Amino acid sequence: MDKMHLDLPQRETPVPGLYLEDFQPDHVFQHQLRRTITESDNMLFSNMTLNPQPLHIDFDFASKTEWGKPLVNSLFTLGLLIGISVNDTTIGTTIANLGMTDVIFPHPMFHGDTLRVETQVISTRPSKSKDDRGIVEFEHRGYNQDNVLVASCRRQAMMRKRPVSS
Repeated sequence: MDKMHLDLPQRETPVPGLYLEDFQPDHVFQHQLRRTITESDNMLFSNMTLNPQPLHIDFDFASKTEWGKPLVNSLFTLGLLIGISVNDTTIGTTIANLGMTDVIFPHPMFHGDTLRVETQVISTRPSKSKDDRGIVEFEHRGYNQDNVLVASCRRQAMMRKRPVSS
């Protein structure tokens, strides 16, 4: 790149996600996006992650368990749990996920179940080392079509602060 391109002003591109200042502790997002999990989803995810657990991919094996049928891979459920929340909260404004804690799966998901998600803002704080960002802690909760809690986790995300206008 030549020097002339380096001196051009950066154009601010609008993003649909929320900035650090937009999050208020205790606010709960009721995400409208829902997702029905298919057999294909479960098989593909299990195979892509090299997870040979017969409880997920072997119908005969699973039929002889207490469940009587395959369970959806819990890491797929976790991915959906967080992914469903992105459009309403962090799309384009997340710098990084810092961690996930308190992950639980109190009830299994099965092929044909539909996941509904809500997200609660637990806390926010500015970064101690950089002025343009801060940390938001979310609690994501997922429910099946019968309103049974199937997954929950806390996620810590580094979020952009609202850009300063020049």
